[in-house]
Amino acid sequence: MISFNYETDFKISKPRVHSKWLSDVIVSENKREGEINYIFCDDAYLLEINQHYLNHDTLTDIISFDYSVGNELQGDVYISIERVRENAKEFMVSFDEELRRVLVHGVLHYCGYKDKSKSEERVMRQKEEEKMKMFHVKQNKK
Repeated sequence: MISFNYETDFKISKPRVHSKWLSDVIVSENKREGEINYIFCDDAYLLEINQHYLNHDTLTDIISFDYSVGNELQGDVYISIERVRENAKEFMVSFDEELRRVLVHGVLHYCGYKDKSKSEERVMRQKEEEKMKMFHVKQNKK
């Protein structure tokens, strides 16, 4: 089950559409959906998590904690809405598009994709693009 939780005033639009899309992404990677919690927060909240759990003193848009067991994906995905807004401006995309990219990025990590090296990052970006197209297809059918 995919759930959306809030530590900020932000609320995701069309939560059912987003959770269905993320479920479809999981199935497309031959994985099973367990408990995946998205927690939307601000920079300060995510910075504290980054410092406390990862010993990083930097702002980031997403931190995911993977509790998956075998092919069943489970975890907590923390997303800074402030970073998503800033990144959308920087990359000249809409906020909604950047938010979907970050949402799927967390799930792709649980599917085994990494982004530490240049080659891993290239594969991750390709997968993000592929999975983002699944969202648009679903939206156009309605």
